[in-house]
Amino acid sequence: MIGFVAQRLPLRTVKPRTTGITMVMDKGLSVNETENFLSVASPYVDVVKLGFGSAAISPNLKPKLEVYRRYEVPVYFGGSLLEWFYAHQAVDEYIATLKEYGLTYVEVSDGTLEIPHEEKCRLITRLAKDYTVFSEVGSKDAEKIIPPYKWIELMKEELEAGSRMVIAEAREGGNVGIYRGTGEVRQGLVEEILTQIPAEKIIWEAPNKSQQVFFIKLLGPNVNLGNISYQEVIPLETLRVGLRGDTMRLFLPS
Repeated sequence: MIGFVAQRLPLRTVKPRTTGITMVMDKGLSVNETENFLSVASPYVDVVKLGFGSAAISPNLKPKLEVYRRYEVPVYFGGSLLEWFYAHQAVDEYIATLKEYGLTYVEVSDGTLEIPHEEKCRLITRLAKDYTVFSEVGSKDAEKIIPPYKWIELMKEELEAGSRMVIAEAREGGNVGIYRGTGEVRQGLVEEILTQIPAEKIIWEAPNKSQQVFFIKLLGPNVNLGNISYQEVIPLETLRVGLRGDTMRLFLPS
């Protein structure tokens, strides 16, 4: 059965992917939970974010990171942790922490703190010399509405500064940034961003199924999606390849 189905699915990129990335949020999995999760889902997990500042208070962090390494899944600290170090004027200590835990990816964000954008870009450039940098654009403050031209300007500058990809902010709830408070996609904003920023350079945070379906319909099975719950990795993959009612019609033979 698996072979018959696989031959008829839309073409998906394979690891190591540069498009079609699934970024998973780990908000505090145990070592055993991580092992169980990856034993099933690792073919579909491209990178894992240790959400918020959870890494700073998680016990058994090094053994958990070792599980991710064994499955060849890169991990990075959530951008909020870097913002915390920045607020304490301790970026050097943050970099030392990256080295201590053997991380090769890093997220640079300013969704909580007001970091001058020139300074954020300098930080991206500094880190990009030694790390793969994802930078996050957008605010976690639902009251702060950024116009489309500004999203485009910020994304362009951060990519030029050295970000491998830019992340479109949505928080773990999918109700800010590129979404309205109801979780509805700000479609006009997304479409305007795509007129100037290549789709393969954007990771759209899309924690909710309706949001995932929107981007798959808009950009196809190899859209980059982030803030995916570890429990939703396999369900998301079925959406990507039309094995679920929400997207099946997209990929049926004409």
